[in-house]
Amino acid sequence: MLKRNPELLTGQTFDLVIVGGGVYGAALAWEATLSGLSVALLEMNDFCSATSANSLKTIHGGLRYLQHADFKRMRESIKERTTLMRIAPHLVHTLPILVPTYGHGMKSRELMTMALLANDILSFDRNQGMPADKHIPNGYTISKQECLRRLPQFPPQGLTGAAIFTDAQVYNSERLVLNFLLSAAQKGAALLNYARVTDFLREGGNKVVGVQAVDQLTGDTYEIRSKLVINTVGPWSDMMLELLGKRPPATDMRLTKSFNVVVRPLLFGEYAVGINAPKRFQDADALIKRGSRLLFAAPWRGHSMIGTEYLPFDGDPDDWQVTPEEIQNFLDDFNAAYGAEKLTLEDVTFVQAGLLPAKRSEDPQDVQMVKHYHIFDHREDHVDGVVSVVGVKYTTARQVAGAVMDYVFDRWGRHRPQTNSHKTPLVGGNTQPFETFLTDAVKRHAANLSEGAVRSLVYNYGSQYASVLNYLPTPLEDLRPETEALALAEAQTLYGVHEEMAQHLSDIIFRRTELGSAGHPGVPVVERCAQTMAQALGWQPARMQKEIEDVYGNFPGSGHDEGHAAAEQLAASVSEVGSQTTEV
Repeated sequence: MLKRNPELLTGQTFDLVIVGGGVYGAALAWEATLSGLSVALLEMNDFCSATSANSLKTIHGGLRYLQHADFKRMRESIKERTTLMRIAPHLVHTLPILVPTYGHGMKSRELMTMALLANDILSFDRNQGMPADKHIPNGYTISKQECLRRLPQFPPQGLTGAAIFTDAQVYNSERLVLNFLLSAAQKGAALLNYARVTDFLREGGNKVVGVQAVDQLTGDTYEIRSKLVINTVGPWSDMMLELLGKRPPATDMRLTKSFNVVVRPLLFGEYAVGINAPKRFQDADALIKRGSRLLFAAPWRGHSMIGTEYLPFDGDPDDWQVTPEEIQNFLDDFNAAYGAEKLTLEDVTFVQAGLLPAKRSEDPQDVQMVKHYHIFDHREDHVDGVVSVVGVKYTTARQVAGAVMDYVFDRWGRHRPQTNSHKTPLVGGNTQPFETFLTDAVKRHAANLSEGAVRSLVYNYGSQYASVLNYLPTPLEDLRPETEALALAEAQTLYGVHEEMAQHLSDIIFRRTELGSAGHPGVPVVERCAQTMAQALGWQPARMQKEIEDVYGNFPGSGHDEGHAAAEQLAASVSEVGSQTTEV
């Protein structure tokens, strides 16, 4: 349970203050509490509302690192893929991937056969102790004829076959971050969203002993003291360091704008499909160079997600956007690579976007992603008490958190206790084996809930799903098919407000639930969530109108005028009902 209680942050000295509530900060909070440390975590917006929400949703074992001969990073990725399926089995599931092969060179079936064999050897222990529904089978290749049988719409020109292997996919990346935070809170971590750090607390000039933060919902200011401050704010790291009066240490890094698009379902069935983009691309660090990059189209929650586009960005991380022109250019690249589809902006239901670290290069249009995380102790800048962490990959956030904790305990000259975070289920994760848990839940509620509703609840909340049903507006046995969707939306809204620190309508629509993170859930759902939240938090009609407008602004094709009109109409109707009630 997450309760918003800023007063818990004062009156004590924490071992750690973590600034940033994305996947790296959340995993670090969990790892630190398991290590016996007292932890406070501050996030300037909502948890997982920025870079960590941008993901192709693939939890991958690092097959692509073979081209760099980076076997260490590959092994780390393989282990973390297994770990996430073990500790969050309701959220992380296997995903079959098909990559077409061409010719007899770098994109050939022969080379992919060797790559898959190497991958299987390096991941020899991937299934140890895992239930059957989380097993990763060996990879293999198929002929051109078999490829076209499985994907009859795929362009046959130059095709020689395909490589098929299995990775993993996260059903809801925002809830995975939240599960790390909920787990840390159960161990005593003090967490606060919408709290912006405005300064560092200092003693003796260069000794940092905590932070000053402003509550962006109330305007109150707090001083939170700690032995060490860890900066995990990602794209905002430079701004954090400016508070120290220091220039950023990683001067060879820049930001890149990254996005994936959610579109109508494509004709790939169960497979995520790798498609060679038409543009030339060279990975400067790769030993084996393909000469082009792969775009991936993956099935995800009844849609297809296509990614990833990387564009250079220099500017304020608080002030950026993905333009319709950039989205269309990306769709044009996909259409050119895969002629069977002609995607347009009208096919895009949602855009997952964020800022990621990239290397600086002489060509400002050349985007070379940073491949390794960095831990930077600012004692090198003559500032004691601050450590910055720059992460590069969602999959390995827990592993990086462990490395940070090793560094912290070494810094303090102490022995770090064993945490077993690699096998300790997160909140909601007591569902192994998952398919059995899911089947039992569907049977248990067959008389009152549709199978689709139960599956959605279990996939999002895991073993906690029954707690959500406690917030239904009517008894479970009184639910009817025609009222189910809105009743469940209301229940999830109340659960998000009372149990998971949701403060804005967007927190509910995009991060506490799956209602809007793949596309518009429909006006009735948005209205029910808004009305429920307004009643729970005491919003006036004007506040509710703004909240709805903000939500509408996140959907492609939902212009400001449309959102404003819908929000104004609902707010007016609520205001009218309220005045009638008062007269009675």
